[in-house]
Amino acid sequence: MRTSTKFTALVCGLATLMLTVPAEARVNQRQDRQQQRIAKGISNGKLTAQEAARLEQQQARIARYEARSRADGRGLNRAERARLENKQDRASKSIYRKKHNARRR
Repeated sequence: MRTSTKFTALVCGLATLMLTVPAEARVNQRQDRQQQRIAKGISNGKLTAQEAARLEQQQARIARYEARSRADGRGLNRAERARLENKQDRASKSIYRKKHNARRR
């Protein structure tokens, strides 16, 4: 019983650590994944040059917003993170729509 209690405490501690650290890193990881999705769409011909350019511009706007939000040195607050995630949600939907439309390169 004692070993399972220690194991449970360890798992809870690690889960707490994982929830606090990735909040900042999750934004960058998601942006990286979206860049990879765009690159894959270009390489397999599912995105035209114009579609890819617009998606890249959208990603650049998101990156600029993130940089401005972090410029105060305090990181992202809750409202900034929510707005950033909302922008990333819209960008993700745009990537999906453009990759799955009838246009091909």
